[in-house]
Amino acid sequence: MIKIDGSQKSGSGTIVRYAIGLASLLSKNLHLTNIRVKREKKGLRPQHLKAIEACCEMTGGSLEKAEVGSLEIFYHPGKTIKGGRFKWDIGTAGSATMLAQTVLPLAAFAEKSSQIEIIGGLFQDFAPAAFHLEHVVFPLYRKMGLNVHLEIVRPGYVPQGEGIIQMYVDPVNGPLTPLTLPIQGNIEKIEGISFSSHLEENKVSDRMAESCLSVLKEQGYNADITCYYDTTAKQRGAVLTVYATTDAHCIIGADKAGKLGRSSENIGKTVAKMLLKDLATSATVDRHTADQLILYAALAKGESKYRIPFVTDHVSTNLWLVKSMIQTNYSLTDNLLTIKGINY
Repeated sequence: MIKIDGSQKSGSGTIVRYAIGLASLLSKNLHLTNIRVKREKKGLRPQHLKAIEACCEMTGGSLEKAEVGSLEIFYHPGKTIKGGRFKWDIGTAGSATMLAQTVLPLAAFAEKSSQIEIIGGLFQDFAPAAFHLEHVVFPLYRKMGLNVHLEIVRPGYVPQGEGIIQMYVDPVNGPLTPLTLPIQGNIEKIEGISFSSHLEENKVSDRMAESCLSVLKEQGYNADITCYYDTTAKQRGAVLTVYATTDAHCIIGADKAGKLGRSSENIGKTVAKMLLKDLATSATVDRHTADQLILYAALAKGESKYRIPFVTDHVSTNLWLVKSMIQTNYSLTDNLLTIKGINY
């Protein structure tokens, strides 16, 4: 049995999600303790519990002590990973994209293709925005040989949630290909999506885009940001996502969700400054993508190399976790991260 102390490093739900995913791939029992003890609301939250239950369903495994608020669980994965059709409803505005990231490694090595529907929050703080996954993270996964695509069926925001995404995943043919992005290169284009629900009368999408463009233009950059006004969401909400692509095949993004009291102009300026700051470091991935690549680089055949803007808590946590669970070797020098895959 693998034993993981959830209070280590960030002490966040990231440890829960990645530990469960790796245990599923390894077909090894997992004892996870001190779950999210550093957080204000300690233990499993509904989105973490649903993610664990989803992995359990995909492997035909079993769980002990798994309920909202649990500080420890025992997970016994099955020996094979089933593909097929799955549907999970978090039941709150908990992050649907984080649940998607939890089950994706399993779907990547499942017996057959998977079509996965997840209901929850799609755009919120402290979680990957669905547009960021769709336009930044998943294209990088595809470079590694993971055929995954995301469709946003209905947007969802805090506090109601009820957003819907569908994820389509084909099993990989052989081991994953390492990701090699040593240099940023020259920016070829900057694109973006300025999206809001039930806020057209306030011109929220246009205002977010205009504010973002003004900051980018001050630094000599043009951008093509498309504005959308949605009427299908269960509540009002907004998000801005922008991403730059370079001639060295890098995709570097930034995003921010709307929030009560957060102006459209503030969102636009924040996103632009975040993108510019990451680009200025010569990074080849953005601050939010950096940690989401680690698991797949650790599983790949060969050595992955990419430059991160700076070391986040999630980066250090995920590096610690893959080192602990699958003995992955890595080095980090001048923010160039090198990960030796285990050829899973």
